Amino acid sequence: MKGNLRWFVVGLVALATIINYIDRQTLNVLWPNHIAPDLFPDMDADGHKHILGIISVVFIFSYAIGQAVFGKIFDWIGTRLGFVLSIGVWSVATALHAFAQGILTFSFFRALLGVAEAGNWPGAAKANAEWFPVNERALAQGIFNSGAAIGGIISIPLIAYLAIIMDWKLIFLLVGGVGLVWLVPWLVIVKAPPRYHSWLTDEEREYILSGQINEDLNEDGNLDGGYNPSTAELLSRKQSWGVIVASAAIDPIWWLFIIWIPTYLFEVHGFDIKQLAASGWLPYVGAMLGAWFGGLLAQNRFKAGWSVNKTRKFTITLGCLIMLPALLAMSVAVTPVLALTLMFIILFGFQTAIGNVQTLPSDFYGGKTVGTLSGFAGMAAKFAAAGLTYLVPVLTLGANYAPVFILGAALALTAIASVWFLCGNIGPLKPLGYRPAK
Repeated sequence: MKGNLRWFVVGLVALATIINYIDRQTLNVLWPNHIAPDLFPDMDADGHKHILGIISVVFIFSYAIGQAVFGKIFDWIGTRLGFVLSIGVWSVATALHAFAQGILTFSFFRALLGVAEAGNWPGAAKANAEWFPVNERALAQGIFNSGAAIGGIISIPLIAYLAIIMDWKLIFLLVGGVGLVWLVPWLVIVKAPPRYHSWLTDEEREYILSGQINEDLNEDGNLDGGYNPSTAELLSRKQSWGVIVASAAIDPIWWLFIIWIPTYLFEVHGFDIKQLAASGWLPYVGAMLGAWFGGLLAQNRFKAGWSVNKTRKFTITLGCLIMLPALLAMSVAVTPVLALTLMFIILFGFQTAIGNVQTLPSDFYGGKTVGTLSGFAGMAAKFAAAGLTYLVPVLTLGANYAPVFILGAALALTAIASVWFLCGNIGPLKPLGYRPAK
């Protein structure tokens, strides 16, 4: 009997991702009708949107820095303790939002939240590389990513409902406490990596380890776990830049929606808090289904005999092509039903692609380098997302969102180009100048 402990681990990381998104979405849901009118009663909707843009840019920049920092941290201290540090700090940061009084304090607490929440993604990529063979990684990544979608599905109606019955400050305290509870099962179940975990059956351990990248590149008789270059050599490879550019192009599309869906629906389609609770979560159902679809599609193609290269390129391209016409159509969406339907399609396509983009570091490099490249790619993605977030209040004056949706379509095309032309043949890389022994 092979055993299924690896799926319990992926389930815990998915749960952490759900908590991650509830924590970050609390501000976005509460801002238009509760926090902004309370703290800035003399400003109009454009002014409130401008302040949310500033605070969100601070969050994303901090998130970008945190991606690179936590990529290294996870490679240094391991998956188990890395998650303890990340989720412990972000839970405290969420609770501290209850004490914010204006732009400065919100920005400070948001920065702390951003740095800590960033650890979830290089940590998920590293857990994936550590606990899953290559042929299951896209499905595992899809489960991780569905946690983001489920967090979106849960957070909008949950926070909107709580806003009807309690003060916004109490909501931040309540949400912040949930992550600290998550630490208990994590510390109990993930007590060691697969090679040394006493709960794993011999069959599951062998299945996990034999399906990972295991090569003896220096031919010293010991498996190297794949190619693990220095940071300088890592950044000299065009494949690394393919991962970084693809991430920087596609990720802002996600952030465009997770930050601005409530504001967009309030401003363009006249929603109130009850209407937001009733239907604002629907786009995230598309995201959840897309995350599962992208993972299962990749796994299906592997079983059909497709190579890693063909599978990744096909799935990423398909996801981007699903997004493309829907993003263009969003620029002329005139009814809330049409807008919500198009957002459903866009987030479905995004999640179809992104799970496979996020597995690229483990397709190219060994386990000691996956967190580092994931961190760099995540940092670039967040810098790009911060730039788009900063532009949104400028480009959407008077509630005209068409320019940002057209820009999103251009980003989807850029992601396709980077995977095809920079990543090249997707598969395990060899060191520069490597020559096999004769």
